[in-house]
Amino acid sequence: MIWSDLLRQGIQTLTAAGIPDAPRDARRLAAHVMGIEASRITLIAQDTVPPGIVQLYDGIVAQRARRVPVSHLTGSRQFHGRVFEVTPDVLDPRPETEILIETALARPWRRVLDLGTGSGCILLTLLAERGNQTFGIGTDLSRAALSVAMRNAANLRLGDRVQFHAGDWLGALPVSTAAFDLIVSNPPYITLDDYAALAPDVGLYEPRLALTDEGDGLGAYRRILHAAPAHLVQGGWLIVEIGPTQGPVVSDLFRTHGLTAITVSPDLDGRDRVVAGQKPRV
Repeated sequence: MIWSDLLRQGIQTLTAAGIPDAPRDARRLAAHVMGIEASRITLIAQDTVPPGIVQLYDGIVAQRARRVPVSHLTGSRQFHGRVFEVTPDVLDPRPETEILIETALARPWRRVLDLGTGSGCILLTLLAERGNQTFGIGTDLSRAALSVAMRNAANLRLGDRVQFHAGDWLGALPVSTAAFDLIVSNPPYITLDDYAALAPDVGLYEPRLALTDEGDGLGAYRRILHAAPAHLVQGGWLIVEIGPTQGPVVSDLFRTHGLTAITVSPDLDGRDRVVAGQKPRV
């Protein structure tokens, strides 16, 4: 069998299972089992598939047909130009979160705190983009997630500029921790009602703790804003990702807790995605 025929079978299997963009996923999985870049698949389309690869590919396609996320099958996900390890213990990095990255990089900062860091993709991307004069801390309630973040930090050679602490939001910080120029977070913002309607790829396989607050979707913002201003320097920034309908209410929470210069940034689809606010200078 040649690769073009095997790919065609994979696409048919995923299409029949209702997988969105089945050709893309079929190619990504083929590249994974071959250990090559997805862009090279067309170059081997007429090559004979090596022995054993047919069964391996069919097996991984069957898992995708059961809605196992591609990142869980390959063990990695690209985010802002870098490859991050991903496991079922962390939220799969999404392109929309890159809006938070761009918003943060538009502000001046040297010390950053990432609340609910998960894979560490936000924190580590910011440190890698900004350079050697920056330092960051990531907190997460899940020790399994922190293990993934630590491996990603090591893989990106950022281990000397980052620390990770287990615990609940800012409560995980050591007592003597200095204030930050920037605090970022992509907290769980899906309401309990909406959680039941999530696509199987998300609801069945991604950590519930990272998706929903088991309530109105605003619980994490309330807890973060209760403590975050005290951990910001004067003129420091708090930047959070939000759900597409939460811009006005999260902005109001920012104002209630004394933050100013509040902005709401849209994602590429024009939906509210990131809220930023500044602690006033005295």
